[in-house]
Amino acid sequence: MKRRLHRPAVAVATASLLAVGLAAAPATIAHAATPTELFISEYIEGSSNNKAIEIANLTGAPIDLGAGDYDLKISFNGSATVGLTIPLTGTVAPGDVHVVAHGSANATILAAADQTNSAGWYNGDDAVMLTKADAVVDALGQSGFDPGTEWGSGLVSTADNTLRRGDAYCQGDTDPGDPFDPTVQWTGFASDTFDGLGTHSATCETPPPPPQADCDADIVTIGSVQGSGTATPVAGQTVRVEGVVVGDFQASGGLGGFFLQDAGDGDPATSDGIFVLSSEPVEVGDPVHVVGTAGENFGATRISAIDAAICPDGVELPGPVELELPVQPSTSESLEGMYVTMPQTLTILEYFEFDRFGEIVLGTERQIQPTAIYDPGSAAAIALAAENAANRITVDDGRSESNPDPAIHPNGEEFTLENTFRGGDLVSDVTGVLDFAFGKWRIQPTQGANYEAVNERPEVPEVGGDFTVASFNVLNYFTTLDSRGAATQEEFDRQEAKIVAALAEIDADVFGLIEIENNGDTAVGTLVQALNDAVGPDTYRFISTGVVGTDEITTALIYKPSAVSPVGKYAKLDSTVDQRFDDDANRPALAQTFADVETGEEITVVVNHLKSKGSACAGDPDLGDGQGNCNLTRTAAAEAMVDWLAAGPTGAEPGRELIIGDLNSYDKEDPIDVLVEAGYTDLLLREQGEEAYSYVFDGQVGYLDYALVGPALLPKVTGASDWAINADEPDLLDYTMQFKRPAQDAIFAPDAYRSSDHDPVLVGFDFIAPELEVTADPGLTFPPNAQWRTVAFDVDATDDSGEVDAEIVDTTAEGHKAEIRVISDTEVEVLARQGAVYTVTFEATDPYGNTTTEVVTIRVLP
Repeated sequence: MKRRLHRPAVAVATASLLAVGLAAAPATIAHAATPTELFISEYIEGSSNNKAIEIANLTGAPIDLGAGDYDLKISFNGSATVGLTIPLTGTVAPGDVHVVAHGSANATILAAADQTNSAGWYNGDDAVMLTKADAVVDALGQSGFDPGTEWGSGLVSTADNTLRRGDAYCQGDTDPGDPFDPTVQWTGFASDTFDGLGTHSATCETPPPPPQADCDADIVTIGSVQGSGTATPVAGQTVRVEGVVVGDFQASGGLGGFFLQDAGDGDPATSDGIFVLSSEPVEVGDPVHVVGTAGENFGATRISAIDAAICPDGVELPGPVELELPVQPSTSESLEGMYVTMPQTLTILEYFEFDRFGEIVLGTERQIQPTAIYDPGSAAAIALAAENAANRITVDDGRSESNPDPAIHPNGEEFTLENTFRGGDLVSDVTGVLDFAFGKWRIQPTQGANYEAVNERPEVPEVGGDFTVASFNVLNYFTTLDSRGAATQEEFDRQEAKIVAALAEIDADVFGLIEIENNGDTAVGTLVQALNDAVGPDTYRFISTGVVGTDEITTALIYKPSAVSPVGKYAKLDSTVDQRFDDDANRPALAQTFADVETGEEITVVVNHLKSKGSACAGDPDLGDGQGNCNLTRTAAAEAMVDWLAAGPTGAEPGRELIIGDLNSYDKEDPIDVLVEAGYTDLLLREQGEEAYSYVFDGQVGYLDYALVGPALLPKVTGASDWAINADEPDLLDYTMQFKRPAQDAIFAPDAYRSSDHDPVLVGFDFIAPELEVTADPGLTFPPNAQWRTVAFDVDATDDSGEVDAEIVDTTAEGHKAEIRVISDTEVEVLARQGAVYTVTFEATDPYGNTTTEVVTIRVLP
């Protein structure tokens, strides 16, 4: 006896399933000899705006689109909400079609169009629906599900192709939320194929009934469906398998199916588990018989269920197979779709996709950018890149929807302000199903993992000294809303609150700001006002530069007038100063000399933002050596900067510069070599070591944010450090509300953490001279008997920075036959000659080269 699952009312011809990437046929699709409604007959997603939808009328009667309240609706990027509605107009004659085209499509499409619309249309990952009085009569794609880039693959996909409905299919899919597989009903053609647009013929044949699940029927092993290679050897064939459900991901927003695992075929090269695409309800532990079509979906083998039944008995729920990093690809293939556990204690490496897709990346230890510790292109750098890639795995959340709610912490609980995590924290006993999707092996968890917070949020680092300079990337702080920064006033307020909180805690005397809007003094002035509202009136001022360069973002300098004074005018380096500095790519370098109010010591702060690695520069592509795009552009800029600063552009003494900001180069890359070879010292390397970092990219740490000090200023440095408030924090905590649902928007605190994606860098300087007080014993000598007398000194030399060295640097003797000789740093001998006057000069030096002198006089009485 078997307990039947509800079988979809669907009829699918076997021939229509002979393709990869199979999916379950939508439950509401059926074949009818006499169509009763309009349906989508052709879909064009070509180059540029070459997009069109053809709607067929095979009902035998004319249909007035306006009177029938027909619309074409589009849901974007996995959203279940309609983002574009196109009301349809006109009448479709029986046997005719109605073509809706983008208004900027090419002439061939427009010639066939009955109606145009020039709004932003669909791409391959967007669902299209035909509705009548808001009821869906046909759908292409799956509303509420983000497939990545497309449904299907190759020519039979929704991206950069033309799809035509098979002539046997004459009724639409009325459930836009069910799984969509274009290979079931559609034929694919290459991009910009338009020769069928404007006509459609169909036979509306009734296919034979589909096979049914039968727990008494003969089955094959799942291993035979998986095969020992990277793809199923039975693609397109109808197969029957039985096993136990080891992972159920059918819930709303889930993967649209479950993982089934059998007792195995004895072949270690073949996997005993597989994903079954099905919307029918099952539970973990259920023994299930599935009949369906075998295929591949973006590299993962699956069965698209035609029917399924829960059997009265079957294999028991297996224990998880242990999986340890590093994992060879062949090992992963042999475990695809199986229940696994990872006993290792792993480190959280990457969380960039956590807010969008619920993903984190784990590795055996924190991974370092290869060019942060090895020369680009070197054997050591290449080996480290390969090691990093092998020692990581993605942990997903078992959901396919974008911006999932709730966000799930690695421990399986809801992610909240009280239950967050940081990069570098530890996770162990990750358990779930090994899956392959979007080009990566991943675990779809079936339970929460063990989590340990080991990278706690730090306080502001102590860098010492009495003068502090900091660089701070403000991550597109734009007062112009809905540009590169905040989209709304609410977002702007959230962004500003976080930045101000961080700046106030750092409390630097000078800040160099990166990624601030280049709109004259508006953005920097607004930020300074907000900062002063928080810390006190006129605490900070800004260097007024107006618009600098042509980019939308620029750099800026703010300072404390109570601590420092600008000396002279700012200077900027751009292509008009040196053609090697391409300011179409790099933001101009901004330099300003400041004088310490108390001591008069000067420092020239140079804030930078060089060209990023992400996009190519003309004639300067990514050479594959680890330095990314535009390395020559950044290197030339560094060479220009060296020569510019050597000439003292602000009028100050060369060599007393502090180069800060985002140089978009890791510290073994060519631009940094140029600066170091010119005599600048990389302070993060000196103070924090090779593993210092201020940024996380692709799960690998390194620093792009620098503090490079000139040789004349180097002795004054008391310390340098990043403040790890941003790079280690998941960006779900940031200010933006654009890729979050309301519950995730609420996971916000107006604090310093995740105020940007780069960590700020702080540098301390000591410009204050030590205090020195010296007394002589005796200060007066008597009698004047021409004998040598010992004079001892009590030397009191102090400094907040620590130990102070004091020594005698000079002596004088005045009078007839007066003589003095130094015995030690605290003793001299003088000849007691009548009326002689002796002076001893002491100098105290602190660890940073600051000095104080004091002259002590010794007299011989007459």
